[in-house]
Amino acid sequence: MDAFYASVEQRDTPALRGLPVVVGAPPTQRGVVAAASYEARKFGVRSAMPSVTARRLCPSAVFVRPRMDVYREESRLIMGWVASLAGNLIQQVSVDEAYVDVTGRTSGSTHDDALRSAIPIAQALKAAIQEARSLTASVGIGPNKLLAKLGSDFKKPDGLTLILDSEKAGFLRPLPVRSLHGVGQVTESQLTAAGIRTVGDLQTFTGDLRPFVGSWAAELRRFAMGEDSRPLDLGDEVKSISSENTFLQDTEDRPTLRACLREQAAEIAGKLVRQRLAARTVQVKVRYGDFTTLSRQISLEEPIVQASDLYRLGCWLLGREKLVSRPLRLIGLGVSGLVETRARQLWFELGGPFSRKLS
Repeated sequence: MDAFYASVEQRDTPALRGLPVVVGAPPTQRGVVAAASYEARKFGVRSAMPSVTARRLCPSAVFVRPRMDVYREESRLIMGWVASLAGNLIQQVSVDEAYVDVTGRTSGSTHDDALRSAIPIAQALKAAIQEARSLTASVGIGPNKLLAKLGSDFKKPDGLTLILDSEKAGFLRPLPVRSLHGVGQVTESQLTAAGIRTVGDLQTFTGDLRPFVGSWAAELRRFAMGEDSRPLDLGDEVKSISSENTFLQDTEDRPTLRACLREQAAEIAGKLVRQRLAARTVQVKVRYGDFTTLSRQISLEEPIVQASDLYRLGCWLLGREKLVSRPLRLIGLGVSGLVETRARQLWFELGGPFSRKLS
């Protein structure tokens, strides 16, 4: 879906159409951006950014509080259309994104012909969503998950991109190496040091990639040529990563709590990077001396992976909910809504370091 949260708000409130809409806490309060319309993104506004930074980047932005129940219900309806029109071989990776295997509904004497025959399915799906929900979707058609994902991102919003098997290497060649699945900021910098800036550079690189990306070298080369053997994950298990710390003595010391959150954020971020995942939901958990346990969370439209983002959101949740109102026995940080790392990596500037204190 295209700018899903913001698009739902613009649909439901026609006066917001064409305006830079920011879904999140108002800039007058300590809060963060959950989503931004394309009009707001032109100013550099992104998910997980402090709302005050978003206001500084886009003074004309209209701030709207998230309605997560509405977005989840909208997602349920849309994914029903996806399953009915495109078949039930569907891997829903987030509230607004899914892979669908339509091999059984395509035909042709060649692989490319079979891919072309999927265009009417994609067109029917886009039209059904537009007619039933008054929202736009972008669809990528390709011989594997890597290329389908790249295609879905290629011409947003309201795009439809076909990447033929015979043209996949040429399609990838001019793209930045960061476009490939699993290539984040660290890997990109390592490849840049080797003179590899585009996928084409990677395709023609004759040296050993292992000093730069380790054991992932062989798979990265396959990705560079548009080859991807990953199957659809048809399981519906909710995946999450978390880290907790139980103190020897209950504490409400802010430096101690911040240090714990930083370590937990770094641990979780490391696991996300190693598994090539990103998170859409961040949760904090606290337990008091009487064993009362509370947890609070925030969901973002675009996934995050950086430890600094996780730490900042954890601190914000603690402060917003005033969870450190008495000494804590335990503090924990967790992420869920895990998705494969986006083709266009979401490593963006956040408008300066987060410096607010815990409340």
